[in-house]
Amino acid sequence: MPAKQPNILFIMADQLGSPVLPAYGHPVVKTPNIDRIAAAGTVFENPYCNSPLCSSSRASMLSGRLPSEFNAFDNATEFPSSTPTFAHYLRALGYRTCLSGKMHLVGPDQLHGFEERLNTDFYPVDFGWTPDWEKPEEQLEFFHTMESVTHSGVVARSMPIDYDDETTWRAVRHIYDVRRDPHDERPFFIAASLTHPHDPYLTTREYYDLYRDDEIDMPRVPFIPVEERDAHSARLYYHYGMHRESHTDEDIRRTRHAYYGMISYVDARVGELLDALERTGQADNTIVIFTADHGDMLGERGMWYKMSMYERSASVPFIVSHPDIAGGRRISQNMSLVDLFPTLVEFASGETPDPVVAPRLDGSSLVPLMEGRTDGWPDTVYSEYMGEGTAGPCLMVRRGRYKYVHSDGEADAPADPPQLFDLEADPDELDNLAGRDELQDVERELAALVHERWDADNLRERVLDTQKRRRFIYSALSKGRFQPWDYEPRYDAANRYIRNGEVLAEREARARLEEQNNPKLAAAAGGRQA
Repeated sequence: MPAKQPNILFIMADQLGSPVLPAYGHPVVKTPNIDRIAAAGTVFENPYCNSPLCSSSRASMLSGRLPSEFNAFDNATEFPSSTPTFAHYLRALGYRTCLSGKMHLVGPDQLHGFEERLNTDFYPVDFGWTPDWEKPEEQLEFFHTMESVTHSGVVARSMPIDYDDETTWRAVRHIYDVRRDPHDERPFFIAASLTHPHDPYLTTREYYDLYRDDEIDMPRVPFIPVEERDAHSARLYYHYGMHRESHTDEDIRRTRHAYYGMISYVDARVGELLDALERTGQADNTIVIFTADHGDMLGERGMWYKMSMYERSASVPFIVSHPDIAGGRRISQNMSLVDLFPTLVEFASGETPDPVVAPRLDGSSLVPLMEGRTDGWPDTVYSEYMGEGTAGPCLMVRRGRYKYVHSDGEADAPADPPQLFDLEADPDELDNLAGRDELQDVERELAALVHERWDADNLRERVLDTQKRRRFIYSALSKGRFQPWDYEPRYDAANRYIRNGEVLAEREARARLEEQNNPKLAAAAGGRQA
């Protein structure tokens, strides 16, 4: 174990793909605080989620395993309490673990190793959002609709803003609290998880006006008619109702404009968290990680939201600033969110996870890559989708420059035609190379990896089985007296502020934390004002 374990601040956005960040080359979006992390840290250039859906992606990330390993198929599948998470592991290593914000973990256990949780989740944590593959044409009440695009723009306030303001305030308060707690000297792991820039695409005037209408770039790949799309994309077209509600170029530009403003809102919250580290004198011993659960198609190809294996949906940012590892490094090797678990364990202890208490991890520690050692890196990532808008498993593997996608169709129907893309030559994924003679060895190799990793027929049956059981359980629990699983935040109000039993001056002094004279903080503040 390191002589002095570093603190870890983990910041997560929701539905934020890497291509829309300046750290990944976007010329328009403004994120000075995320850029602070990138300048001091390591930018992974090809990071992926392991499922382009909120709950499945987060359960996979926490456990270091693909979601199908423990039946985390969609936004309403229970995350088992018996599954070890990196929060359990860090807590066992002596960390004070805290979660503020969204994690979208379904089931009555809403902590999963976190010692403290500062607020409730943003989304429901029961089985109410269970899809039904036996009714693939059914429009689900909880699913995305095109109203998010046709009604995008500026608001004075929104529910996501309420939530993320609270999430950030509580996380910042916690950073101060752990610094001035004389009784607990453990290092901290704080997860601050925001709902932005997830749709609805709405932001306040402050962030919308950071951008001019004429500088908002339109999709690189324009609308593709539904009859020309791959089968999975065509199903999504109908599932979120594009056949019923048209939208204009003005709607698309306004939506992207609002989305960029939402990203800048996220960036401002990141700045508050970084400033709290600086003001408390903890920045020099704190690892900062910034990522997201999945991306957003944002009108590319005429597609929206996530649920697809195209890059805009499946890619995520992954940026790590480590006080003991030189910054300014960019790493091109493929990696995914399951790599976070073993990476955190090595950060905290210098060791690898115990295979008995954390069995069958699908990821690898990123520390060797961050230190410039690439030998032995598998350069292979897997992702899967089994949620709404599909009727069978959608499975992806990327190795090196090539991505292969196997997507099943409806029951008793043949699998969808495979997709194979050379992402170096064709980053917009316009040329499906599957079936080309010159790439038959590549396709055969990647198809073999898919079939080695998954039994698609068995997977379909498991999904259908859990869907039936969960819909029955939710229906039963909705009758009579409803007992919610939603987390109820707790705090010690009796000892929060001025109370009797202690000399007033001593109590006030104990809560006082002197401001750190930190030139980095002053420089950052000056940059934000510019």
